[in-house]
Amino acid sequence: MTDERRQTVRDALSVAVTVGTYGVAFGAAGVAAGFSVLQTCLFSLLTFTGASQFAAVGVMAAGGGAASAIATASLLGTRNALYGLQMAPLLRAQGLKRVAAAQITIDESTGVALAQSRRGVHAMRLGFWITGGGTFLFWNLFTLFGALGAKALGNPASWGLDAAVPAAFLGLLWPRLTTTFLRVVAITSMAFALVVTTWLPAGLPIIASVVVAIALGWGER
Repeated sequence: MTDERRQTVRDALSVAVTVGTYGVAFGAAGVAAGFSVLQTCLFSLLTFTGASQFAAVGVMAAGGGAASAIATASLLGTRNALYGLQMAPLLRAQGLKRVAAAQITIDESTGVALAQSRRGVHAMRLGFWITGGGTFLFWNLFTLFGALGAKALGNPASWGLDAAVPAAFLGLLWPRLTTTFLRVVAITSMAFALVVTTWLPAGLPIIASVVVAIALGWGER
């Protein structure tokens, strides 16, 4: 194995393990929101969208309906479709491999793949598959650990595990706020969501805050 290939593998695995461990928080959050261990694990296995999962569980935990939870998660998940358009020409996957690629096309696998561009196409593909596959494995494994742990504690809310959703969501979001503009968008959207919480049903404030992000983004252009 060449030094560059070894570095790509290290980069991919470091991201996969780090992000995958957030599954513990999601497992605990799922049980705290009223899902069974099986339902929580299936959520990670079949959906695997990270922030969208936390958003959906957060809406349900706040008393929102399934429609609000799905709408909120879908809005956050649209970015994965854009990643797919970007990665498809690079991966050129076919058949079942294409299905697998679609499942693991997330922020991290796309980011690591693009970061390997100076090392060539093969390194980009390697970074994508190891990051996406590793994150999928560790995320689901730690989701199970978190769900079983929360279940064993009895009432998760009495241990403060109901705070896992906002805490973990903030942990996923914060590293992405790399510019002043992005921080302004995040803070303004948060403030708007808090204000309209008084009038809108659970789940809808998050959806409504998208209007703020779009308005600020349009103004930036």
